[in-house]
Amino acid sequence: MNTNSTIFLIVCMTNCPTLIVMVGLPARGKTYISKKLTRYLNWIGVPTKEFNVGQYRRDLVKTYKSFEFFLPDNKEALKIRKKCALAALNDVRYLCEENGHVAVFDATNTTRERRDTIYKFGEENGFKTFFVESVCVDPEVIAANIVQVKLGSPDYVDCASDEATEDFMKRIECYKNSYETLDENLDKDLSYIKIMDVGRSYLVNHVMDHIQSRIVYYLMNIHVTPRSIYLCRHGESELNLKGRIGGDTGLSHRGKEFARSLGQFINDQNIKDLKVWTSQMKRTIQTAEALKVPYEQWKVLNEIDGVCEEMTYEEIQENYPLEFALRDQDKYRYRYPKGEVC
Repeated sequence: MNTNSTIFLIVCMTNCPTLIVMVGLPARGKTYISKKLTRYLNWIGVPTKEFNVGQYRRDLVKTYKSFEFFLPDNKEALKIRKKCALAALNDVRYLCEENGHVAVFDATNTTRERRDTIYKFGEENGFKTFFVESVCVDPEVIAANIVQVKLGSPDYVDCASDEATEDFMKRIECYKNSYETLDENLDKDLSYIKIMDVGRSYLVNHVMDHIQSRIVYYLMNIHVTPRSIYLCRHGESELNLKGRIGGDTGLSHRGKEFARSLGQFINDQNIKDLKVWTSQMKRTIQTAEALKVPYEQWKVLNEIDGVCEEMTYEEIQENYPLEFALRDQDKYRYRYPKGEVC
């Protein structure tokens, strides 16, 4: 009986839904992180929804006037903000009602009292609570976030840029005096990750399960500052010349010419701190080497062609006529048997 009870307890704890609670001052990338994290978790098959308290406030208060709405002594506004937070928190119950796995509660949650309320709510409903705090003191990052994100907010749709920036800076000040950051001693029993200055350093505490570990891994590998990503195919391979797919041959003469031209193009872009990833295939390595910059080989980028590896299209048509026809019908989504989308 004791053994069976223990097994039952483990299963229940493993299946507990997760409540992710964002923490941090305005303009610290909380909503950006929330959206990215929600999209990632849904992509890996974990049903996730985001609940942005700011949107609840905008739905209730149709017109935003100024930062004074966020002053700590504005009693009427405090009632409205609390009402919006409770409404969003109530909707988090989708975890029970719709069999969701993760809910992301996106708000400032800057006081320990507010976080205690949310934590107790999680306990009462059988949720595991995981806090994600974004701490940033770099004025350039904060200013960039205000310009790129906040000035596009519905709050400032009819407001001049300078006026909106000034108002938002005052809005941030409204939170500063009451802001209580997650503390290694006071919050030692909580599960959380603190992200300092958009990834300069991290503090991770009390990770409880697989979902939380996936969240931590993802957050430690995303970037909240803008950057360019270039995607490029390798140059023509020797098997390409023969009309055969896949394989692992080097570049043809034209492939090498392409690689040199690509290297010149990248050099002309003058990209600072350029990082290059390539598969472990000869044709991609030779293409990357022409860039004359350090590069990393990543096995997960290796092409998978399955049973049709190194065949010509004529051979595929002869040996796998049905597969050949299916590829013709929908090349964008077609996948070779035991292979990948081509």
